[in-house]
Amino acid sequence: MLHNKISPFLQYCKNSNFSKRSLETLEFRLNEFNTFIQQQAVPTIEQIEYHHLVQFVADYGTPSPSVKKVRVWSLNRFFHYLKLQQLIPQNVAAPLPYPKIEKKIAKFLTDDEFKRILHYFFQHSNDRLGLRNLVMIMLMGFLGLRTSAIVAINIRDVDLIESRLWIHEKGYWGQTKKVLPLPQVLCHVLVHYINQLDQNQEPLFISKRNQRYSPRSLQTLFKNVAGQLGIDKQLHPHLFRHTTATQINQVAGLQITQFLLGHQRMANTDHYAHLNPDSYAEHMKQHPYMTFDL
Repeated sequence: MLHNKISPFLQYCKNSNFSKRSLETLEFRLNEFNTFIQQQAVPTIEQIEYHHLVQFVADYGTPSPSVKKVRVWSLNRFFHYLKLQQLIPQNVAAPLPYPKIEKKIAKFLTDDEFKRILHYFFQHSNDRLGLRNLVMIMLMGFLGLRTSAIVAINIRDVDLIESRLWIHEKGYWGQTKKVLPLPQVLCHVLVHYINQLDQNQEPLFISKRNQRYSPRSLQTLFKNVAGQLGIDKQLHPHLFRHTTATQINQVAGLQITQFLLGHQRMANTDHYAHLNPDSYAEHMKQHPYMTFDL
């Protein structure tokens, strides 16, 4: 029943610059809702009532609080669209409450663990691929970059004269660009790495097959490193982001940390902070790894 409404809604969201992941989530949850409504034998959109939505969100399957939250968001966006198109008189999903989700304590690497990882990759940086791996690990650990942002970096995004890096970050309204200052030690490694690259290539990081390095390859890069170094943690990209956030927050506070990590919201307390880049650079100079000596 809803299939012929879901497709134009997804196109509307795509035209509104929703991220690829958001579009995939909306499509999955709305198709799930369509199956539920068909099972309830509701003949038309106008006859979908609030109690149907509550039953779907809370009782269809065995949804976790996170799934319930995504369902509420998807239904709210969808019925808002239907109202805009004058297909229904009101957004019946608007009163749906978002479930409370207990916040998990973020895990992060200790100073000793992070230094052991850095030295491991430094010891294996005798060739171009080894230098590539070292640079990527430093970008994750020093700047807290997402894997998607790291693999999207091009050679022209690196300004070694001004010690800065342009990155492409995901956001609520799609891709955004911002500039970050680079630690001296990272600039030093980048000089050696870039000098070994074909300057006619576009990506900064390429695979053995001369293709742009993929997020999956980056995730598997350090899959077994933790075991080799005796670190009792499973290494993953967000572990490095949490480590960066912990270090920056200690010297610069939450707003600087929010800017560095590219968050739109900060623990539902502060709006996104538009910071003075000069002030941000001064704070970054206090980062404990800015002068880290390999």
